[in-house]
Amino acid sequence: MRRNILFLLTILLLSGGLSYAQVAPNKYFIQFTDKNNSPYSLSHPEEFLTARAIARRQAHDIPIVENDLPVNQSYVQKVASYGVQILTRSRWMNGVTIYSADSAAIDSIENLPFVKRTFFFKNGEHKKESFFKNERVGLNPPAVNTKAVSADEKAYGTALTQIKQINGVPLHKKGYRGQGMVIAILDAGYQDVPTQTLFDSLRDEHRLLGTKDFVNPGGNVYPQHYHGRMVLSCMAADDPGVMIGTAPKASFWLLRTEDAASENIIEEYNWVAGAEFADSVGADVINSSLGYIGFDDTTVSHPYADMDGKTCVSTLGAEIAASKGILVVNSAGNEGQSTTFPWISAPADGDSVFTIGAVNSLGLRASFSSQGPTYDGRVKPTVMALGQGTAVADTSGVTYGSGTSFSSPIIAGMSACLWQAHPAATNMQIIKALKETASMHANPDTLMGWGIPDFAKADSLLQIWTGMRSFSSKSETLQTIPNPFYSAFKVKLNGIHGTLDVQLYDLSGRLVYKKIYSPGSLSSWIQLSGLDQLHPGIYLLEISNTQRIYFGKVIKE
Repeated sequence: MRRNILFLLTILLLSGGLSYAQVAPNKYFIQFTDKNNSPYSLSHPEEFLTARAIARRQAHDIPIVENDLPVNQSYVQKVASYGVQILTRSRWMNGVTIYSADSAAIDSIENLPFVKRTFFFKNGEHKKESFFKNERVGLNPPAVNTKAVSADEKAYGTALTQIKQINGVPLHKKGYRGQGMVIAILDAGYQDVPTQTLFDSLRDEHRLLGTKDFVNPGGNVYPQHYHGRMVLSCMAADDPGVMIGTAPKASFWLLRTEDAASENIIEEYNWVAGAEFADSVGADVINSSLGYIGFDDTTVSHPYADMDGKTCVSTLGAEIAASKGILVVNSAGNEGQSTTFPWISAPADGDSVFTIGAVNSLGLRASFSSQGPTYDGRVKPTVMALGQGTAVADTSGVTYGSGTSFSSPIIAGMSACLWQAHPAATNMQIIKALKETASMHANPDTLMGWGIPDFAKADSLLQIWTGMRSFSSKSETLQTIPNPFYSAFKVKLNGIHGTLDVQLYDLSGRLVYKKIYSPGSLSSWIQLSGLDQLHPGIYLLEISNTQRIYFGKVIKE
């Protein structure tokens, strides 16, 4: 997969596949021919990647390759010498975005020997906030069956419906709340985040790692727009009894790549620059509640044919980000009721992008949720989450919103917790586990993909796949006979000593058997009996003593 992505980008760049495009007034993307004579070396990645970014690659056997190298600084300096403003740099696309109203300077830059191609971003009539078209805020809350709410669940407050729907509570109860995970958000602005009570612990615990503005380099990301605040709250809110998000203990980077006042192709280049930054600082997950179809200059709007996973600039960037080991989570879009373009937008069309659609509190598809397939026939969206009546942060409290912008971070945050529980898993294994345990896994379609994920089931499935979570990965440690079983089975201890806590779980994470064995009662085998009432299927066996936890799998006939 990684080689294919890198090869695809190389072919597009060499063949001119990134065709002439107009993207914003007096703004250009300057593409360089090479990275020759770079002061950086692939053998010293610590000079251009953080230790955390390098560790992610090492953990998943991802090589550091040429597109990891920064753009040639001497090329950048030569371009800047013509009096233009350097806006962003892209090592993946090997170029820079610039601003200049001086056409003579642009002509001179185009003739430089190391400039491969220049893309001009043209202005059009502004279309206010088109990037989250059809979204609504201030809706009534979804109905909640209060009789079925446990004391622990009451802590989630207004967000209970959206986390229960994806069965995320069991992961939190196990202690996986995103600790140590880093999530980068690409959005339009983060108004009120410095003062909103829902984010008190995020600020107090110094888990807000930083901000960066790619629209107005050096700018303040907070006052620009409110959309990112709502997105962040779906993950980071931590005010028990009021609202708890899906990753309340994760750390966050708040990146502004979207200009809410207009819609131009340069925002796709901003998206790539933001994703590259997220990669360089070691983010594990990117949440992007953004999508690109139509632009102010309609002559460069994307036709459906562009939604093929290999054409749009933002999609190319998302695919490369995924090749670096990042879990890229993106909204499907809100065009589902369109008679002309009901399909998902870029970069949600990416093959390695985790594309999230929207359902209501009853689990029914929200009519606005963009649909698949991709132009080349792949099933999209990937999975669904609550996007109609979603609890989100208001200026000083909680309101309810509608849009795939909110279903995406619900999944992104919970996925970070799932990955925290299974650090040996890859980004693609996280997606695969959630697809295979989702509500429509047997019959995915182009309206709801694989359906609503079940994070407790995915957690159990990943235990089988990776043997992680402090378990012994040696399956021979627990020998079971018979397997499959009907009413009882035996487990050979093979030298396991001490008081043993024996537990059996079904794939939903529900404890179905528990017994404590004292040292005096142990022999070389122990028996689990009285299991004839269990439903047929796969069960997970845990045996723990004071030293470690052992793991096994049994099948009930």
